[in-house]
Amino acid sequence: MSLTRRTFLGASAAAVASAPALTAAANDKVVVGVMGCGGRGMHLARSFAALPNVEVAVVSDPDPGRAASVQKAVAEGMRSSPRVVADFRRILDDRTIDLFVCAAPNHWHAVSGILACQAGKHVYVEKPCSHNAAEGEMLVAAARRADRKVQMGNQRRSMPKVIEGVQALRDGVIGRVYFAQSWYTNNRPTIGIGTEGGMPAGLDYALWQGPAPAKPFRSNYLHYNWHWFWNWGNGELGNNGVHTIDLCRWGLGVDYPTAVTSAGGRYRFKDDQETPDTHVVSFDFADGKTITWEGTSCNQIPGGSKPTALFQGEKGSLALNDNGYTVYDERGREVKKEAGGATSDNLHFNNLLAGIREGTRLNSEIEEGHKTTLLCHLGNIAHRTGKRLICDPAKKGAITNDAAAQAMWRREYQPGWEPRV
Repeated sequence: MSLTRRTFLGASAAAVASAPALTAAANDKVVVGVMGCGGRGMHLARSFAALPNVEVAVVSDPDPGRAASVQKAVAEGMRSSPRVVADFRRILDDRTIDLFVCAAPNHWHAVSGILACQAGKHVYVEKPCSHNAAEGEMLVAAARRADRKVQMGNQRRSMPKVIEGVQALRDGVIGRVYFAQSWYTNNRPTIGIGTEGGMPAGLDYALWQGPAPAKPFRSNYLHYNWHWFWNWGNGELGNNGVHTIDLCRWGLGVDYPTAVTSAGGRYRFKDDQETPDTHVVSFDFADGKTITWEGTSCNQIPGGSKPTALFQGEKGSLALNDNGYTVYDERGREVKKEAGGATSDNLHFNNLLAGIREGTRLNSEIEEGHKTTLLCHLGNIAHRTGKRLICDPAKKGAITNDAAAQAMWRREYQPGWEPRV
């Protein structure tokens, strides 16, 4: 029997009613289903499968070749091989699954996460946690209504030296902190001009698009370049900027902005890419604090890399990296250096598992993940409209000075896939 969204939602109400308690015994096995079998999905599936008392029972992808690759990789070293399903809703319909892991493209993150909560699953959702602001709000609401643990994949929130560095800011190591900077650089090639045809063999393209308005297949969409098309992706800002902007927001202790500005464009190549490769975004906050992010997808920084995030305060600055941090005085002289911290993604995965089993506080609970993802959405809206956005923190960052910009808070959906909470 095919599982339409409507029949699934009817079944999901019963699933929530019969769902297990929010916490379980510390030694209980957690059974996992993974949606999305690309590079990140491969990493997540293998990582969860290697953790103690965790079973990856199902992997899902509308591309059978990619699903088979993950199935094989997970089966190595395990007693059994995970099942393969094309449609992720089969995972949600399986009452033996405790944790739903989404590593599908961005347009699926919130939509599938909402359905997973409604099916009684806990959720690990890759960054960004939504394709648009309204979806993020709905995902938070779905987690609250179903009383599920939902964690976003901004794994630096679980790295010990990053936590220590943020705590040092809280403790006043550089006095009042008011400015945070972050960067992303790469040497990405052109995506060229796409042509009709070239679809991967066996791909269910309609299922791959799912909630996104249907577009005819072109040769330069899959399997990674969807990031650079607004219909499915959020550009480099939502792809990698979300990680470091999250550190900036966390370190400054801010939530919703008062103003957002953007500059940049697609400068390096003339091709089909819709999102900018050169992008500078600034976020102002009511308490006299600012975050900036600079992304250059097609250019490196001469002379080496910058820190993951740099904080400026009254008494100096703090440079934060994944495995440590360095404190400088007002003249830029190093006064303290901490390094050598663990950086494994498993720290983040184990934090979620502890939340499921024991009720441990999540390091990136979905409301925090949404607040950071929202900044990325606002930065992209500012870019696409060419407007400086004025936002109202009391209304959770809503845009107040431009109706057309505020209309981009949400998107159109393929009929039958509209998320509801």
